[in-house]
Amino acid sequence: MKPWHIEICDVTLRDGEQTPGVSFTRDEKTAIAELLDAIGVEVIEAGFPVVSAAEKECVAAIAGSGLSARVCCLARALKPDIEAALDCDVDMVSIFFATSDLHIRHKYRKPREEVLDGALDMVEFASDHGVQVRFAAEDASRTDPAFLTEMYTRGVERGANLVSFADTVGCLTPLETHAVVTRLLDAAPLPLCIHCHNDLGLATANTVTAAAAGAFQLHTTVNGIGERAGNAALEQVLAVLRLKGGVDRYDLTRLQEISRLVARASGVAPERTRPIVGENAFAHESGIHIAAILCDPTTYEYVPPELVGGERRFVLGKHTGKRALEHVAKAYGFDLSDDEARWVLEQVKQKSEGKCSVTREVLCSLLRAAKEGIVQ
Repeated sequence: MKPWHIEICDVTLRDGEQTPGVSFTRDEKTAIAELLDAIGVEVIEAGFPVVSAAEKECVAAIAGSGLSARVCCLARALKPDIEAALDCDVDMVSIFFATSDLHIRHKYRKPREEVLDGALDMVEFASDHGVQVRFAAEDASRTDPAFLTEMYTRGVERGANLVSFADTVGCLTPLETHAVVTRLLDAAPLPLCIHCHNDLGLATANTVTAAAAGAFQLHTTVNGIGERAGNAALEQVLAVLRLKGGVDRYDLTRLQEISRLVARASGVAPERTRPIVGENAFAHESGIHIAAILCDPTTYEYVPPELVGGERRFVLGKHTGKRALEHVAKAYGFDLSDDEARWVLEQVKQKSEGKCSVTREVLCSLLRAAKEGIVQ
């Protein structure tokens, strides 16, 4: 497999913080940035400096913390925004403006060529001050591709290092993403960034589809947090890159750790069934599944839990079989006879069907009862 040519720009500290009700402290932002750096993320978008003095201080602190990752921040195509970014001494500034006719009509009330000319001036201004520039199209997915091609081409001519496509309202499907990325790169083979939102639940799928079609910089957030339904999830994108894209340079064993860190800092916990980092991602109850896993885990696990810092877990309930029970009981120090195992298994099924959680404490009480002869 030829590895996909990509890099990751994680935007947890900026777009992730735009999750309704979420605000990170400076210490939390620093800790998240350090762990992203340890994982191997190449670019960290630290914030939006013009928002407030505190935000600007956070961005400057991360930019000056000696990370291996390049530190980026967001700016509108306005001189005060870019000057605030330059004050932070970041490596890269992402200059954006809304490019769809819908947004231009309601936000700028100017002809789109006039809006583009003003944005290009800001690209040149930032580039002349020695910072890398990412020239970003907001609502690109509802923008005329010919206009995007013009914008990107002229942006690079004026000093942009990267150009960016944002599916701001999460309206694309993977097939549509592949088509538009291919069309843009055929027309203007430039370093393209992809920034996907999750309104249709397709942000991760669209991001990795864009990578397969030739997009270079992939935008993610930890746990997929972000505005509305969130963004492409870092943990999912990295797992796909390892297993499908031939990219093996990231330390995936720390994904559980950073998921927990961001969940604590944001107050937004991943749902139990969330891939890679959810509580049930590597949990098994079905007796048929567990019996096979005990022989060979790959029978029912495509993602090895140890690859992403996870741990396999067997949950006992109405679907559990005798072999799974014996395996778990042995792990807790109980060696059951056939009669004891049958009795405990029947109790487990009854409790599960009665919607009683079979916790470790409940199970151990049943195991002790079996060994004390209550089974008789």
